[in-house]
Amino acid sequence: MKVLVPVKRVLDYNVKPRVKADGTGVDLANVKMSMNPFDEIAIEEAVRLKEKGAASEVVVVTIGVPKAETDILLTARAMGADRAILIATDDEVEPLAVAKLLAKVAQEEQPGLIILGKQAIDDDANQTGQMLAALLGWAQGTFASKVEVNGERVSVTREVDGGLETVDLKLPAIVTTDLRLNEPRYATLPNIMKAKSKPVAKKTIADYGVDVAPRLKTLKVVEPGKRQAGVKVGSVDELVERLKGLGVAK
Repeated sequence: MKVLVPVKRVLDYNVKPRVKADGTGVDLANVKMSMNPFDEIAIEEAVRLKEKGAASEVVVVTIGVPKAETDILLTARAMGADRAILIATDDEVEPLAVAKLLAKVAQEEQPGLIILGKQAIDDDANQTGQMLAALLGWAQGTFASKVEVNGERVSVTREVDGGLETVDLKLPAIVTTDLRLNEPRYATLPNIMKAKSKPVAKKTIADYGVDVAPRLKTLKVVEPGKRQAGVKVGSVDELVERLKGLGVAK
C-alpha cells in the first residue's frame, strides 16, 4: 500500500509573527520557515506504517514556493519518505484549491491511504482533509490519536469533545493527525545527506488544470490585543464585588 502525505511550509512555531505595516498579512521576510508540526506527525505515522510492513511506499507532496524543495521536502525525505512531489507556486493557495490539487495527485498516485495534519498552524483552517475526502468520495477519520491498518481497513481512534471515538474505515481513506498520535523523529544529518538522492518530481498548478483563483479576501490583519495586568484585591468580599461588576458572579 502506498501512503501519500501532504505537507505545508509555515512560519516556524518558535518565531513570533509580525504583521505587515499595511495590515495585509503576516511578514514572512527573513524569518525561519519549517514544516507544519501536524504534518510532521503525519509523516512519522506513515513511516511507522512502512516499518511495520503495512505500507510499501511513502510519498510526500507540497504546494508552495520552490524553496520548499530544499527545506521541508528534504526534511520529509530524511524522516523516511521515499520520494516527493513539489507543486511550485509563489501565490497563496486556499484550502479548497489545495484539496482539488491533492485530489488530482491522488488520482495519479493511487495511494491506499492519505495522512495529513488536521490543520496548519498559520491559518488554522482545519478544512483540507475533509474537503479532500469529499472530493475523492473516500472515508475519513479526523483528529486521529491512534491509527491501525488491518488488511483492507483502517481503524482510527479520534479525539472528540466527549473523549475518544474509534471508527473503522474501508481503504482507501483519509486520516488527519492530532498531536497525541506520535512523537516525530528527528531528521539526523546522515539521513539528510541520504535524502538528497531521493527523487523530487517538480510540477506546476497548470499541470493539473485546477482553478486556484482565491475565493476569499483578507480585509485586514492585526495583532491580538495585549492582556491587561491583573489587580490585587484586599478581601474575598472585594473579589466578589469585582466579579459581580464583570457579570461573572451573582
